[in-house]
Amino acid sequence: MDFFQSQESARHKTALLVFLFLLAVVCIIWGVYLAVVVAWRLFGDGMGGWWQPRLFYPVAGGVIAVVLLGSLYKIIDLAKGGRRVAELLGGTPIDHNTVDLEQRKLLNVVEEMAIASGIPVPQAYILKNERSINAFAAGLTTDDAVVAVTKGCLDTLSRDELQGVIGHEFSHILNGDMRLNLRLMGVINGILIIAIVGRVILRGSRGPYAAMALMLVALGYIGVLFGKLLKVAISRQREFLADAAAIQFTRNPGGIFGALKKIARGARGSRIASPRAEEASHFFFCNGLSKSFKGLLSTHPPIQERMRRIQVDYDGLLDTTIPMVTPTEQMAIDQGIVSFMAEPTSQPHAAKVPLQPQQFLSLIGTIQPAQLDYARTLVAAVPPPVSEAARELLGAVALIYCLLLHKEGEARRKQLKRLETHTQPELLQEIKRLSPLMTSLDRRFRLPILDITLPTLKKISFNQYRLFRENVRHLIVADEQVNLFEYVVLHMLIGRLDSSFKADKPKKVRYYQTDQVNVECFDLLSILAWQGSRDAATARSVFKKAMQVIDAGTTTTILPKEKSSFQLLVQALKTLSEGFLQLKKTVLEACLVCMSADNVITVDEAELFRAIGNTLDCPVPPLVPGSIAANKDNIVGRS
Repeated sequence: MDFFQSQESARHKTALLVFLFLLAVVCIIWGVYLAVVVAWRLFGDGMGGWWQPRLFYPVAGGVIAVVLLGSLYKIIDLAKGGRRVAELLGGTPIDHNTVDLEQRKLLNVVEEMAIASGIPVPQAYILKNERSINAFAAGLTTDDAVVAVTKGCLDTLSRDELQGVIGHEFSHILNGDMRLNLRLMGVINGILIIAIVGRVILRGSRGPYAAMALMLVALGYIGVLFGKLLKVAISRQREFLADAAAIQFTRNPGGIFGALKKIARGARGSRIASPRAEEASHFFFCNGLSKSFKGLLSTHPPIQERMRRIQVDYDGLLDTTIPMVTPTEQMAIDQGIVSFMAEPTSQPHAAKVPLQPQQFLSLIGTIQPAQLDYARTLVAAVPPPVSEAARELLGAVALIYCLLLHKEGEARRKQLKRLETHTQPELLQEIKRLSPLMTSLDRRFRLPILDITLPTLKKISFNQYRLFRENVRHLIVADEQVNLFEYVVLHMLIGRLDSSFKADKPKKVRYYQTDQVNVECFDLLSILAWQGSRDAATARSVFKKAMQVIDAGTTTTILPKEKSSFQLLVQALKTLSEGFLQLKKTVLEACLVCMSADNVITVDEAELFRAIGNTLDCPVPPLVPGSIAANKDNIVGRS
């Protein structure tokens, strides 16, 4: 299942969730009504038949109000994103500058997965009081996602096994499961609120009120049952899909199999001790609760069944193993990529990768083994001073400024003047220290460094972020031009941070058909056609082919090059970001037709496509370079 199919599946699951929620509310309304009638018949007088419209409608209105308020309260609470779920379960964020070897191992695995998939690096959390083996991913979007593991997970699992578990959780991030899980958590809170109301009424009540309160508490447990059924309906099959995705990502079935085996034979298993575990049980890697009804209401499939699907001939014996990647094999993999990274980098260059549009489109929202190996080596090959700086607040800000500084000329003078008047002396010293390192660093490190700094930059205060944001914009427009990389920084860094600091409004789906966004597609594809073509004839030909993908009728005349401005590109993408998912897929395919007219996509074009994908909420993984060719430093347009 590719990214777009997975997102569509999650949307259908949301529709199922709404249906089951409404069914649960109807059952609760009738249950509460019957409880009130029974209590009144036992202790009251003058009650007629069982059907009392004057009683039913107030009861129904009251139940609906209570359930909706309970759900709304929890949904508002969970609007803080994944970190709120981690906090509810007792999680603490892991310092990105930690010296703890096990925590460092987790951070490295998370960073590698994020870089390989093209999403922002999630904040890693640890549940220090949990000695079992378990993990979860939570968040509304990839921008506020977190990945959390138990202390037992870090203490017990090898790197391969940990990578298998994190790969499983990244599947939930990429497939749209996180948002669905948060919605489920909010909905179930509304169903369970009836039991809470019953307990409140029961305190100090007598007669019919006490009987009615007891019935409400009983109905609350019916709500618990409905809640479990909702989780089972939504979660089980997606766990199998996440296991399969983890194997695809890591190219190592032994990793996740080994983790499952240790859970199955471990004394603590995967059970979560937190009193809030029931609320978040559908988030976990493995069942975090004690078994009930022989596992029929478990949010996760039986662990033995999951192991059997990974290894077909698995017979249930816990000493059965799948060979993992040996240290020697891993060294060979790493050395192969390190030798590529060690190529001379004194001259600017870009990699060219033969790629068909449909091939590239299939990479969206996935992690390929080659990309994961590439990301792992990139992270390891970042010079230690740069890597350390990326995990400290002052250093992370300095690195972004260094990435945007011109090497020389009037533009650099204007940039430095801006920084001298709008930053503190300590930051200027850090920029001077890191600038020579960043200037000599290979271009392929630029986006990985941006990705690694993101979790650190999210820790700055809102006022600090406003200044940082303004400085970035001034550095970009210092030469009155915006090149491809500057555009990428603006939209892959500032866009993500805006989301974290709630500086932008949530996107709403407004457009479903290409004819609703013909103008924006026309502008976007014109700009890309000029960007990737050497002459006007080629640009017109490429543009025509791209517009055929959009199926925009007879609109075949490309926008004049002088009108293909940076502002036009930004405005077009802003509108297209409010499109339906299948519309975005069509737009991305048309973009790829423009970029790969020669069946080759350069690093510059790949970075631009990643920025476009990021704006459209479609994560694009990095290309693994093949052959080396001349770099082209094109300008998108005037600012």
